[in-house]
Amino acid sequence: MHRHLLLSSLVLGFALPARAQKAQHITFDRDVPGREPRSFLPMVGSWVVTKEGGHNVLFIDGRVWKRGQPAGGLADKARALYGARNEEFIESITAFAYFPIAVAKGIDNFQNGEISVRFQMVGGTLDRCAGILFNVKPNGDYLTVRFNGTEDNVVLWTFNSGVRKFVKRAPDVVPLELGTWHTLKVAVQGTQLKGYLDGKLVLEHTLTEPVSGKVGVWSKTDSMTEFDDFTVTASVP
Repeated sequence: MHRHLLLSSLVLGFALPARAQKAQHITFDRDVPGREPRSFLPMVGSWVVTKEGGHNVLFIDGRVWKRGQPAGGLADKARALYGARNEEFIESITAFAYFPIAVAKGIDNFQNGEISVRFQMVGGTLDRCAGILFNVKPNGDYLTVRFNGTEDNVVLWTFNSGVRKFVKRAPDVVPLELGTWHTLKVAVQGTQLKGYLDGKLVLEHTLTEPVSGKVGVWSKTDSMTEFDDFTVTASVP
């Protein structure tokens, strides 16, 4: 039947839609409040599970942020991610210690599909940020689409060879209030990237090359932000 469907599609001149794989949905209900999450590896910053509205969420605690300070046990965590290549990753991540990140376990090579996360900004003097981390490489390079509550915008950044580079800013974003939940989403197909805030398309960009790598969550300096419902849905052309 699949062969006949493929032949019919070719004859009629349209392409088959992408086949979505089962979504990987991460919550923190089974984690222990006050400890690091079991489903993420915190690489920079203080990422702990906390209670919010009767259930557990992931919290980046910017109150204890210190510039240049990676998360505890960075070497062991980097080794768990990349084995013998961990030293290169550690050197790069330490250079980016201005930006707290946590890498999701069990999602080794996201290429095409969607990544979404719910977030709630609860504080921060210098910054109030929430971001999706993706295209994480063994050398520590990565991409992030993030919302910044002190600038009220969504921006795509690259982090490459120790250098952070602005790529594109969403033209218009409505300010978000502290203590309210919102959803950030990134959709990638080949080199085409789209960013969504609360279901609204706010950012479009053509990448220089396809995405391939690990994923996670991102923050900045002293941001205090809660995350929940981290969902990755891969698709195959």
